[in-house]
Amino acid sequence: MFEVFIKLTWFFKHYWKRYLFAILALIIASAIGLIPPKLAGYTIDHIQFETLTSQLLMAIIVGYLVLIIVHYAISYLWDYTLFSGAVILERWMRSKLMDHFLRMTPTFFGKYRTGDLMARSTNDLKAISLTAGFGVLTLVDSSIFMLMIVAIMGFTISWKLTLAALIPLPIMAIVMNKYGSAIHNRFTKAQAAFGEMNNDVLESIRGVRVIRAFVQEKQDAKRFHAMTMDVYEKNIEVAKIDALFEPTMKILVGLSYTIGLGYGAFLVFDNILTLGDLVTFNVYLGMLIWPMFAVGELINILQRGNASLDRISHTLDYQSDIQQPAHPIHVPDVMTVQYNSVSFAYPSTESKQLKNISLTINKGQTIGIVGKTGAGKTTLFKLLLRQYAGVEGRITISDKNIEDLSLETIRSWIGYVPQDQVMFSKSIRENIQFGKEAATDQEIYRVMELAHFLNDMKQLPNGLDTQVGESGVTLSGGQKQRVALARAFIKDPEILILDDSLSAVDGKTEAKIIEHLRQERQNKTTLIAAHRLSAVTHADHIIVLEDGKIIEEGTHDQLNLNNGWYQKQYQQQQLADKEVTNSCQQRKG
Repeated sequence: MFEVFIKLTWFFKHYWKRYLFAILALIIASAIGLIPPKLAGYTIDHIQFETLTSQLLMAIIVGYLVLIIVHYAISYLWDYTLFSGAVILERWMRSKLMDHFLRMTPTFFGKYRTGDLMARSTNDLKAISLTAGFGVLTLVDSSIFMLMIVAIMGFTISWKLTLAALIPLPIMAIVMNKYGSAIHNRFTKAQAAFGEMNNDVLESIRGVRVIRAFVQEKQDAKRFHAMTMDVYEKNIEVAKIDALFEPTMKILVGLSYTIGLGYGAFLVFDNILTLGDLVTFNVYLGMLIWPMFAVGELINILQRGNASLDRISHTLDYQSDIQQPAHPIHVPDVMTVQYNSVSFAYPSTESKQLKNISLTINKGQTIGIVGKTGAGKTTLFKLLLRQYAGVEGRITISDKNIEDLSLETIRSWIGYVPQDQVMFSKSIRENIQFGKEAATDQEIYRVMELAHFLNDMKQLPNGLDTQVGESGVTLSGGQKQRVALARAFIKDPEILILDDSLSAVDGKTEAKIIEHLRQERQNKTTLIAAHRLSAVTHADHIIVLEDGKIIEEGTHDQLNLNNGWYQKQYQQQQLADKEVTNSCQQRKG
């Protein structure tokens, strides 16, 4: 049952002073709380034997007031210290999770769904925080405070009466242990179901336009209803066990009261106890209700916390398949990038996406990469970014294996514009400054001109301060591509990778962007993957991929003489562009 505290030993060791102070203050406050019932019994005995004087009554009242003030001050201190420690644990673990997520590769995110990761980062962390705060409180109250009450009842009133009143305790221990085991299993299932529901909601929100376009609102609502019912049912199963705690405790506490009053009255009649002692005993018995409830709460909280901590630990224990080298090699500049007989298959597939790729890229060159969908263009870039392990062959930068270079160094050299542009829910300015945090508005305007976005920005309501919305929902596909281009341009990287990043812009805009690229990237390396071959005609070297293999390579002019895939595709695209132009002219005429 106390496994969760053992697992959190690393945190308690780090903040042992805080928790020691909180527990000691809690014990002192509890001890002070045991004095008033004795004063009440003492006063009742003086009233019964007609020995209470005004001076004694005044002293008792003043004593009460002093105890109230001291108890309040100490209670504030332990409460603040203990529960702020729980908040620190939640913040600490949330930071660990975020750092872990940022270090993970696509393999990790393929295994864990986004909704489940969100559930672990919210509900599970709350359960762990509750364990480190309220869990410690219930542990102290259900053990030390209970023992203090039992001790003062036994030593100052009657051990016989105390032991008789505590007969229900062993029953409570057995029942609570069974409840705790059931809570752990059911809560784990409920959290997993909540994670699945989270993921479903996230996908529905992201794909809401597709859902509407295919008129799937009712079907999506039905699927969501089924998932919410599943979450509801699993949480109801948890609630059923939760609901048993309180009535079980009330029955056992009521049994203790019955024994205490019945046997206590018998002892008073036999003059073994005074009336004041009986009143004091029953007040202590009333105070014992919370520690007995605390036992149930403790088991409940610990089992929930243990289940959540297991889920969090399972996530944090996941080792990235890309590891930093123990002793990274320093490379001052990117002179060459080489793929030497590189082959690769994704972890979830058996067939290879790249087969025996050999390519040399010199500093300042522009390389075009073309081919059919699924030919391996994006995979080629992902391996250079070190997103996957299991590469056969070698990829080198300046003749050094990239596995011997630090990840930060490699990625600091590269500006990457992927096929699916990522827009943060911030302003256009902030999205572009992501490439260079200290970028001025003047620099931003310059790269926006390179990305041919200035005219579009004039139409936006707040210019650079226009909020792009969730995932850039307020921008068109072409606008998102150009903001992503501007973000990469402002970084001015040694290697710029454009992964089909001009597919959503028209031919004229593409031509202007390419011309700006040629002017700005004269001494730096640029890799361009495209389906529209006009995007790579200016490249120093073009490779054609098919089924993960290079089937053609050379300049645009050389490939046009080969009578291969490139030449046929280029002619088809040129013919299509002419037909579109003629059609537009006929409409104008």
